[in-house]
Amino acid sequence: MRTDDLDFQLPPELIAQSPPAQRTASRLMHYQRSDQSLFHRAFSDLPNLLRAGDLLVFNDAKVLPAKFALRKPSGGRIDGLFLDEPSPGTWHVLLRNMGSARAGELSVIGAEEITARVIDAGPAGEFHLEISSKESAEKILERIGRMPLPPYIHREKGHDPRDAADRARYQTVFARTAGAVAAPTAALHFSESLLEELGQRGIERTFVTLHVGMGTFKPVTADRLEGHAMHSERYEIGSEAAEAMNRAKSEGRRIVAVGTTSARVLESQREGSFRPMRGETQLLIHPPYQWKHVSALLTNFHLPRSTLIALVAAFVGLDAQRHLYQSAIEQRYRFFSYGDAMLLV
Repeated sequence: MRTDDLDFQLPPELIAQSPPAQRTASRLMHYQRSDQSLFHRAFSDLPNLLRAGDLLVFNDAKVLPAKFALRKPSGGRIDGLFLDEPSPGTWHVLLRNMGSARAGELSVIGAEEITARVIDAGPAGEFHLEISSKESAEKILERIGRMPLPPYIHREKGHDPRDAADRARYQTVFARTAGAVAAPTAALHFSESLLEELGQRGIERTFVTLHVGMGTFKPVTADRLEGHAMHSERYEIGSEAAEAMNRAKSEGRRIVAVGTTSARVLESQREGSFRPMRGETQLLIHPPYQWKHVSALLTNFHLPRSTLIALVAAFVGLDAQRHLYQSAIEQRYRFFSYGDAMLLV
């Protein structure tokens, strides 16, 4: 399909810069594919919109405070984004403003006793660093890092009064598997009390893990979706999750993917039963697509010309996706990571 089909004009003031005061205080667009009916609700209405026996599949990835900074010997600042730690003491990172500092010893701002040395440089600002500390990357970043908010959420460079709030709110209440550099944002709306209410109503839940990478925000630059180089992301399905999903399918109950990340994990599996596994997915879902496992989708409003909005179009149809987004703009919904949500059934 043509990438232009996924474009739309969004008023900048509709891009949410902060989350609502309470997680469940977001709005919820509710769309039923069976009769194309559309309702404007509150996210706290969700328990009334799901059925007893529905299985919610969440992504339990934990976002690392992956933004950090280095100091050059000259005193200049280098902005960094941690991607992963392929081996102890080796960081795979994105760096900006490197200049000629590659050969020198760099200090970690916020932990000046730790130094970094460039091992090698890759494409598009990617580097491998040798870190002098024996601490894990996770522990160092918990001490000195900032949350890797997407670029459309504006914060002051270096430090912002909202940093502490972002540490709490750009993270799900059940996050437990560290490694993501972007949040599974559809799940940010859930509070402990809402999860408890859903459970009391017989709505089940289980967890998979997909470590969301920065590639999820990458706009599609190819003229056609088929020409887009899809990023790869690591995922895991545990035995409990596989069992819960197989049981739901065998009993004819709905599997509700909470977010595009969970949807991609599920749809990356073969048709039929689920099995415990670890793997990587480069699955690009766009119209036309035959869904194998996902019965309903809970998701936020996504960037134009992105693989995420393509997935939504594949679930409801391109015309319906355009109609829903136009309605969201007219109704002044809040967009993107800290914005409102939609339930597609």
